[in-house]
Amino acid sequence: MALQLSIGETSATGPRSENQDALRVVTPAPALAASKGYLLGLADGVSQCADGGLAARATLQALALDYYSTPETWPVQHSLDRLLIAHNRWLQANGGGQPLLTTLTALVLRGRRYTLAHIGDSRAYLWRDGQLLRLTEDHVWEQPGMQHVLKRAMGLDQHLVVDYRDGELQAGDSFLLVSDGVWACLSDKRIGELLQRDYDAAAICQTLVDEAHRAGSQDNASALLVHVEQLPEAALADTLAQLEHWPLPPRLREGQEFEGWQVEGLLGESRQSLIYRVRDTDNQPWLLKTLPTSRASEEQAGPALLQEEWFLRRVAGRHFPELHALPQRQHLYYVQREYAGQTLAARLQHGLLSLADWQDLAPRLIKALGLLHRRNIIHRDIKPENLLLGDDGELRVLDFGLAYCPGLTRDEAHSLPGTPSYIAPEAFAGTPPSAQQDLYAAGVTLYHLLTGHYPYGEVEAFQHPRFGQPTPASRYRPDLPAWLDEVLNRAVAAAPAQRFETAEEWLLALESGERQSLNNHPRPLLEREPLLVWRSVALVSLLLNLLLALLLLK
Repeated sequence: MALQLSIGETSATGPRSENQDALRVVTPAPALAASKGYLLGLADGVSQCADGGLAARATLQALALDYYSTPETWPVQHSLDRLLIAHNRWLQANGGGQPLLTTLTALVLRGRRYTLAHIGDSRAYLWRDGQLLRLTEDHVWEQPGMQHVLKRAMGLDQHLVVDYRDGELQAGDSFLLVSDGVWACLSDKRIGELLQRDYDAAAICQTLVDEAHRAGSQDNASALLVHVEQLPEAALADTLAQLEHWPLPPRLREGQEFEGWQVEGLLGESRQSLIYRVRDTDNQPWLLKTLPTSRASEEQAGPALLQEEWFLRRVAGRHFPELHALPQRQHLYYVQREYAGQTLAARLQHGLLSLADWQDLAPRLIKALGLLHRRNIIHRDIKPENLLLGDDGELRVLDFGLAYCPGLTRDEAHSLPGTPSYIAPEAFAGTPPSAQQDLYAAGVTLYHLLTGHYPYGEVEAFQHPRFGQPTPASRYRPDLPAWLDEVLNRAVAAAPAQRFETAEEWLLALESGERQSLNNHPRPLLEREPLLVWRSVALVSLLLNLLLALLLLK
């Protein structure tokens, strides 16, 4: 027996030319509905900001996509809080100098419980046993004349504070989400009278919106109503989400069957993680990643592993490993597909990349980082060992164990994660992680693949390096075009201001430089290798002088 709902929604434009309200209803496939639930949301964009309609629509889009990418082992509130903090930063960064602001009232119905997330002045009501209960508080200023000015909204402050409320569901419950264009003109009493009518959910929503406009509402009016028709049996996901600790798998053995997986053996083991090679019921190869038992008592180890899984689900695509849905998981682990191929570090053991192969790989790596950064994720460990060139020709970014999302990831004080030779100079000085640091690591990676060297020499662990001018890659690769030498020098510049600011800027430089190189003459040898030229001149001069001396002695 599954949770059964009836849902209706209506949104109508007021006197304004654009409806800046947005509604979203997500009814996923049964397996996902059981593990993650049904998601309903209402957002009312603030018209005085850069683009209120965009803020409202983008917020519900991010909510719908990112919520279902979070691990099903996370409590609903934890999942919502993580993704809303991330999206709040996106709203602040993408308003073109002005804030993107919106209210948000979101409801998740999972199993026999509901969870409500709320910020702003939209409202949520619960109709139960003939009584109307308002579940939300209006986050507006109480001073006269400011009752419609928001003091809390998505995109308004860097520190996001969302109200959460949860509780048990009962058969017959109705939840109503409305924008201020409805509740400002209709009393709670009138709303309750409409909810007790024996109409379908869509008709009630239409009536609410129509009556609000007839009552004089000058705003856009939106209503979303969900009626709980039938409750499911007690949900395993709800029970597991309330556990204080998610259990680690036991030590797995070759040939063992574990939660539907056939274990082939242990592929890798470190203090941080265990990786097993497993096969599914269709005999497809996968990699199961979990924690060693020595980390079972670490408070943040489990959440960090689940956050790593969440990052991979957020950036699903050709440049990243595919994750398994894991509908029946009961232990702390995640599973990603195993791909045939080799890392770029392994490939480097057979010799440096040709210029043609390098020019094929470089844009793909930069595009992958651009996708990561647009999702507000910083990898922090880009290096040849973490880049897999598959037999299918795809380049994939691996190992998100050190990945960082501003506002979400808990970073230990004084920690400097990553491989020293690929860490950006400013990180050694304590600068917080940034997208530019990823791009620097990509620059060092591409430099190393071409030359077998590092632009500032190899940096050892616990070393405090000094950064001057990078050695030009053309010193080791005379076949390197001048424009490409300049692009690499800029990518690995010690000062962040001299580097590429975004992946897109770097891609543009690669594309435009390659086009211009067709019309440019090669850079003079004196400019590329001045020491070699002057040594050669000195040697020729010495030989000529010796020859002249011999002639004079005859």
